[in-house]
Amino acid sequence: MVHADKVFTGGVILTMNPRQPVVEALAVKDGRVLATGCDAEIDVLTGPGTQRVDLHGRFAMPGLIESHTHALWGACRDLFQVYVGYTATVDKLADAIRQRARSLSRGDWITGGPWRLEMRAELGMTPRAWLDQIAPEHPVAVADTSQHAFWCNSAALAQAGINRDTPHIPGGVIERDSAGEPTGMLAETAGAPVRRCTTWTQSQLSQASEYFIKYFNSLGYTGFKEPMADEEALTAYAAASDKGHLSLNMAAHITAFSPLTGTLAPIREIDRLSAKYERPGIRLGYAKLFLDGVAPAYTASFLDPYLPAPGYDPDSHDPDATLLMDPSTLNETVTALDAAGYVVKMHAVGDNAARKGLDAIEAARYANGSSGLRHEIAHSTFISDADLFRFAELGAVAEVSPKLWAPNSATASQRAVLGEERLTRIHRIRSLIEAGAEVIFGTDWPASAPDANPWTGLAGMLDRKDPTGQYHGTIAPDQAIPLDAALRLFTVNGARAMGMAGEAGQLMAGAWADMVVLSDDIRNMTPPEIGAIEVRQTIWHGQCVHEH
Repeated sequence: MVHADKVFTGGVILTMNPRQPVVEALAVKDGRVLATGCDAEIDVLTGPGTQRVDLHGRFAMPGLIESHTHALWGACRDLFQVYVGYTATVDKLADAIRQRARSLSRGDWITGGPWRLEMRAELGMTPRAWLDQIAPEHPVAVADTSQHAFWCNSAALAQAGINRDTPHIPGGVIERDSAGEPTGMLAETAGAPVRRCTTWTQSQLSQASEYFIKYFNSLGYTGFKEPMADEEALTAYAAASDKGHLSLNMAAHITAFSPLTGTLAPIREIDRLSAKYERPGIRLGYAKLFLDGVAPAYTASFLDPYLPAPGYDPDSHDPDATLLMDPSTLNETVTALDAAGYVVKMHAVGDNAARKGLDAIEAARYANGSSGLRHEIAHSTFISDADLFRFAELGAVAEVSPKLWAPNSATASQRAVLGEERLTRIHRIRSLIEAGAEVIFGTDWPASAPDANPWTGLAGMLDRKDPTGQYHGTIAPDQAIPLDAALRLFTVNGARAMGMAGEAGQLMAGAWADMVVLSDDIRNMTPPEIGAIEVRQTIWHGQCVHEH
């Protein structure tokens, strides 16, 4: 008889396996689930060397999967940048920049943030002039909450080579005053020159790797997808894997087109990166494209116009004007990536961008037939009625991120540019599921997300309220979904999107023994209680990687 290396007994284990939904015990062999069942059934699999773990009646379930998180970027934000939180005042941001300037040598860069759209009016001057007063001896570039726009001072603009003679950057915005001088506000591809001046060293990325691994495990994550990987990030992820430190299943979408670079990477370059950095625990058959920007910067591509604002005329609204990729180029690119075997994740905030992404998947299906690759519309923040059923028809996946389905720090900015009525159609999770779409969860940390906490995201899906109570009201309450449907986004569906169906997201024979032990039975908790849940243990490949 085969004996288990380890058995977990005396608990309530939700397996997410419809054939055996709840069990008392679980046996592990070589990091994988050997068997599940009642205590007596698992007890017969123990031998002299079997380690017994008594759950003492606690609740356990499959480890969670985060399908859209910039892990290294978020860790670098917490470790190395100015970070004042998503509710900070203008004065608090200014004080944090001044404090950082005092700790650095003259000429060192200061980055971080974030700022919000409504803070602009409080400056009383251009962002450039404001930052020049605060830190005149340092180049400063602070990002908004979405990370799609910057406020820069004169030194930062000079080092980035941006001045009154700089021509328009396609896909970007260089805001200028009446005299034609840059105000310091840059958005989308116009921020690329600044980003190129502010890269991280491999030593910093190594520190960031250790940070995010511990952080994610503490939240109950046993798997994640990096949505925008360049060679610098892939080097760090591979190094963490090679050292045996990466206690998470991982996949990464290699950046094929981004407003950070403004260029389209050839497939041979994506192939090179995939071949060089793929590891047994890092899947790299994935690519990333950006189709639009974000709503507060007026760069998300919507079918209907934004609300009237200075410098924006709704009567001249062109849905395609804010697309970052020409539709014909997009169709060709997705078709080529599909043929080359890459699952494509496409950033799409506006409903027109989502439609163009679905059109591109349809073009790939027409050209290549059914490849079996399940391409993703990232964020899926706004989806029109006409496009809801297309996800199922095309075998596409709707990834919902960040956690904007409950009132949050970004709600006021969204309402200011889109209006109250359109917010009733944000993150239509219930409608997507009812239309047959497979939906997966992401936080998009640290873009538009103060944290990578999955439990507040899960809680918000259940009643569309802020489980922390910090923000009042509801957002599109008709889109709330029940717990059993919501849990699939974080487990079974997330595993399928990582190419790990049957290996993760479920606790059944043959799957990796990845699970989380919680303070209470999640099925008996209110949404606020779920949002504040305690992760007692995180088990990855049968080993405890976090304990509280």
